[in-house]
Amino acid sequence: MAKTNRRQPAKIRKRPAHSSQRTHSQIDLRRILVPIDFSDHSKKALQYAIPFAEQFKASIDLLYVVEPAIYPADFSFGQVGFPAVEDELRQRGAEELEGLIKRETGARVNARSSVRTGKAAYEIEQYAREESIDLIIIATHGHSGMEHVLFGSTAEKVVRHAPCPVLVVRLAEKEFVKP
Repeated sequence: MAKTNRRQPAKIRKRPAHSSQRTHSQIDLRRILVPIDFSDHSKKALQYAIPFAEQFKASIDLLYVVEPAIYPADFSFGQVGFPAVEDELRQRGAEELEGLIKRETGARVNARSSVRTGKAAYEIEQYAREESIDLIIIATHGHSGMEHVLFGSTAEKVVRHAPCPVLVVRLAEKEFVKP
């Protein structure tokens, strides 16, 4: 007679719904990155980040990325960059970030700001790597159809290449954070 290998079904242990001995997963969340472009969408992502930072005693990094201003000139000169425009955008961005930190986070959580120049998705990913970010909370602008094809989605690119988990926040969704 041949022996058959039958696997025994796995035993499932059920926990009581309201156990007094709840165990919590250990989440080591120290730094949260929130990319900001000063739109209502990105400010909503910050509204999500603040309670996370408070609960986990984490700090928030606000990052504003200035995309290079390069315009085609004509056929003889090629592309022309405008560094003065970029410098002004960087300065204004830094000032706006500081104001946003004062208004939104106050003394509730530690927050710092940074301004970079480059392609937004790439700069967000690099910042997260260089600064050992534990979580990125980013807004999506909800582009669809042709708009999505033409502009792509920074949030989508960040999700694909980020070195850490990413929470994507949409403007119209079920709210679990009260403003």
